[in-house]
Amino acid sequence: MKITFIGATHEVTGSCYYLEAAGKKFLVDYGMEQGPNYYENKEIPVPPGDLDFVLLTHAHMDHSGNLPALYAKGFRGPIYATDATCHLCDIMLRDSAHIQMFEAEWRNRKGRRQGKPEFIPAYTMEDALGVLKNFVRCPYHKIIKPAEGIEVRFVDAGHLLGSASIEVRLKEGDEEKVIAFSGDIGNLNQPLIKDPEYLQEADYVVMESTYGDRSHGERPDYVTILSDVIQRTFDRGGNVVIPSFAVGRTQEMLYFIRQIKEEGRVYGHDGFKVYVDSPLANEATTIFGEHRYDCFDEEALDLIHRGVNPISFPGLKTSVTSDDSKAINFDADCKVIISASGMCDAGRIKHHLKHNLWGENNTILFVGYQAIGTLGRALLEGATEVKLFGETVHVAAEICQMPGISGHADVNGLLDWAKAFQKKPGKIFVTHGEDSVTEVFAKRLTEDLGYDTMAPFSGTIYDLAANECVYEARGIRIEKGSSSPKAAKAARAFEKLVSLGHRLMSVIRKNEGCPNKDLERFSREIQSLCDKWDRTDI
Repeated sequence: MKITFIGATHEVTGSCYYLEAAGKKFLVDYGMEQGPNYYENKEIPVPPGDLDFVLLTHAHMDHSGNLPALYAKGFRGPIYATDATCHLCDIMLRDSAHIQMFEAEWRNRKGRRQGKPEFIPAYTMEDALGVLKNFVRCPYHKIIKPAEGIEVRFVDAGHLLGSASIEVRLKEGDEEKVIAFSGDIGNLNQPLIKDPEYLQEADYVVMESTYGDRSHGERPDYVTILSDVIQRTFDRGGNVVIPSFAVGRTQEMLYFIRQIKEEGRVYGHDGFKVYVDSPLANEATTIFGEHRYDCFDEEALDLIHRGVNPISFPGLKTSVTSDDSKAINFDADCKVIISASGMCDAGRIKHHLKHNLWGENNTILFVGYQAIGTLGRALLEGATEVKLFGETVHVAAEICQMPGISGHADVNGLLDWAKAFQKKPGKIFVTHGEDSVTEVFAKRLTEDLGYDTMAPFSGTIYDLAANECVYEARGIRIEKGSSSPKAAKAARAFEKLVSLGHRLMSVIRKNEGCPNKDLERFSREIQSLCDKWDRTDI
């Protein structure tokens, strides 16, 4: 009965935890690294094909984004998540695969002219579509049993549509332990979605700490702040460009703008246009509407019962094709442009920044967290020029940020969540925070609540039955440029081949006891493959 910490250790992204219990091997989350990666992550200690299942807290890419890569390396088990998370992953993982394949095609087209080796994407659309077939929809609060001796319950984490904290009950013989995974804990009083629910029982807790060292302060009047930004920008003849996460934050912005328009808070610019330039955001907005009765809060439901769509209004325009997107920049009217990605590192937002950053009448309004090393963070920290599509762009636009707007609980919200346990957990593992923040919040939990805490690095192994650390890893900093791009790509390709080899062994073991005729045919096919690829020349 052990847990191994893989990702989001002393870092905010790349969430992943590996567990062995009741004779099963499984993961909680398998997310992408976003922004710079400062610490090395250990690999999952078993071949992906040997994993029995995955539990998923929510659909954000830093929690779900590597699931297609897991499939590409041989994983074929079920992925348990809430209904809304399954629905969102259906669009988000396909979108991620499309972006990776498009980027690989662009880089290879450019690279061939420069004699560079082929760039291999982490996964393809085929991998994304394959893994999506394995999602299993789970209602909130219902106890599910992925395997004998393992029970799982999802409760609303209040972070994103469908987000969940996960309570996992493990039984081995007479030994029984409960481990809770907080997922990303939501901020209170967010528009549209419900406040986070609290868990009350756990022997161990794996807890996020994104804002574990700071308070959001008093809740700002978002509608007034946004109204003021739009008013002053339009009065000087400019555009308001909002880099926004396609899922969650975009829908919140629409919620606020609907209220602004309904109450006539922007004067002299009646009927102003709002463009949502993100196919993913448009699909996500539809999904939000489809889950209104199981995920929306009382205020949003009250609007619905009165016949009001909380996230739609006159003047809202959606952009689907690339031609639609380009046409926005030829619209001379003052307008609001909401586009992804939220940290400005990819997607259509980069085109809108190229067209608007240099104009002093325009405003770039950030409405979400900007990771260290991202373009969004650079702009917030005062960059005077940036590179976009190989071109240097001068920054003359007003750069501002909506204060306090976050889908994550601040330090006070995190402490409130941790206080809810009726009995002190044996250990709280603090993860999913920037390097020093994990240590700061772990210390706060100890000093304020008397909890036994640990901020593990990737590779740390903890025995849940014995309540002891089997192996405490040290953080290993990534050395930049330690290998050539060609060597790195070759290593990734070879790693994928090795993973498929492990998958083949898993398939072979599962065929034990099959009829001799089938086993002979299987053997001949493997022998033929070996004869073809046995490299005697190296």
